[in-house]
Amino acid sequence: MMLLKWVIRPYLYFQYLFSKFARTGAFGKDHAEYMTAPYQNTGNSVKDGLFRHHVKQFHESSCSVASVVSVINTLLESQGKLTGLPLTQHDLLETVRAAHWKERMGKDGYKGRRGLPLEVLGQVVKASLDVHKIQYRSVEIVQTLKNRKKSVQIKQDLKTRLERFEKQGDSIIIAHFDQGSFLPELHIPHISPVGGFDPASESVTILDVDSTQDYPYKVSLETFYKGVSYDYNYMFRRYGYGEGGYVFIQL
Repeated sequence: MMLLKWVIRPYLYFQYLFSKFARTGAFGKDHAEYMTAPYQNTGNSVKDGLFRHHVKQFHESSCSVASVVSVINTLLESQGKLTGLPLTQHDLLETVRAAHWKERMGKDGYKGRRGLPLEVLGQVVKASLDVHKIQYRSVEIVQTLKNRKKSVQIKQDLKTRLERFEKQGDSIIIAHFDQGSFLPELHIPHISPVGGFDPASESVTILDVDSTQDYPYKVSLETFYKGVSYDYNYMFRRYGYGEGGYVFIQL
């Protein structure tokens, strides 16, 4: 915790100020475009459900909880298993005990660690689906790469999956990304569900669970990939954060 306070945060603020001064990243041409118009249902029950059950995180490190509960409520509803009120984030933490999730959301974290690295996010997603008896075909944890040659196939697979989600609603993507790649924010790991994909403009809709974000927003596919393949500073690696990625739920 002391490392976070006295070393990592000052470094992150320096990055932020440099990007702002240089007009790079989210301060440049690759910034997010907010979607302020009311959402119109599309008939894609999964996509519509994600917008309907979207919630904001209850503290700065609980983006995983808000993201997963929106997914669980969406799938419970689409599979006819949501018989009462939607699950709350605290409901989820009480019923899903994988990876010491509840403890990680506490003030001191689990063994000093708060938030969820990509691999741990995949564990709690699968556990959440199983606990609530949701039918699914598979859960895949995809580690994205910045390397130009190695990333070609990963990026193409991601685009194909985004298109399937938009057209068929037979899958869900939960992104684990660098928030500062999309928004004029600090370069920190963040989690939120994907809410749509426009094949014509190749733009990805992010249902950001950050309580400071009033609207969903769109980023280009290129910017989206930069965000999910962001290589975090070495100081984050001791907490389990390397490059980003996504969790893919095949229904």
